[in-house]
Amino acid sequence: MSRSHPDFDPLSLTRRPRRLRRNPSIRSLVSETQLTVDDLIYPMFVMEGENQRVEIASMPGCYRYTLDLLLKEVAELDTLGIKAIALFPVVSESKKDENGTESYNPQGLAQLAVTAIKAQTPETIVITDVALDPFTTHGHDGVIDENGVILNDETVTILVKMSISQAQAGCDMVAPSDMMDGRIGAIRRGLDAHGFTDVGILAYSAKYASAYYGPFRDALDSAPKFGDKKTYQMDPANAREALEEVALDIAEGADIVMVKPALAYLDIIHQVKANCNVPVAAYNVSGEYSLIKAAAQLGWIDEKKIVMETLLSIKRAGADLILTYFAKDVALILQNK
Repeated sequence: MSRSHPDFDPLSLTRRPRRLRRNPSIRSLVSETQLTVDDLIYPMFVMEGENQRVEIASMPGCYRYTLDLLLKEVAELDTLGIKAIALFPVVSESKKDENGTESYNPQGLAQLAVTAIKAQTPETIVITDVALDPFTTHGHDGVIDENGVILNDETVTILVKMSISQAQAGCDMVAPSDMMDGRIGAIRRGLDAHGFTDVGILAYSAKYASAYYGPFRDALDSAPKFGDKKTYQMDPANAREALEEVALDIAEGADIVMVKPALAYLDIIHQVKANCNVPVAAYNVSGEYSLIKAAAQLGWIDEKKIVMETLLSIKRAGADLILTYFAKDVALILQNK
């Protein structure tokens, strides 16, 4: 009601929410959600070769690094306070096969990168991706039969080998992103049997068959050569199923569960947070990143403000941890602030 209206009585306003918005200091004092550098995990791409940094065309500001330059980038992240990275290898076509056997090669690109990072910056938490799509000629996350059907149990056997290989290289956590049934329990048993009881599992528990992954597949050259991933990744229409997947992964031994993507699934993040007692991660995926970058390049938005508001919304929805390609930018913003 307008103050000019004759029936308006200012003395009747015993509660004035604007009192707590008067200036930045008060707003900060009563802020319900804080985004800090401790919330961030930085996804990184490593490729073969030396002294090369190649920008990903569909992800401006993101790069594939050869290991020597990746190490320099990790050292810089450490100075910014970014404590964790998620590592993704760009595998050459010559090393791919139908079953992704390069994934558990002890001298593979991911394994060598993990060992080098931990030797240089031991306090950096290295999280390794566990999925076959970067290693298969067909681009799917699992073994396929003659009819193109993804075989669950045969795939899990390879994922266990991959996880053990990464643990032997020195990773802190493995992150199964494949969505095969039962893989968390099998990986946990495999790690424990080989003495890696301290290696954690960050499970991609509610990973949806999303159109937001396109730029990431450009980065890894890992797009499926046929069909889609709808027989193993989740239907975007489903919410109850996400809670079931999360519950199964926790029961099988997941230390952290994740929802992917983030922005179109804030409701899922909220529900998962309300229904489990382990940390919840969310992946601010490549398509979400690229949408913001494209709009910013066109001058349509204020990139820094949009990025901070976007990540704050993910945190507010319930995410304890956020995997985001904006991690370095956010760390710099927070540092300057």
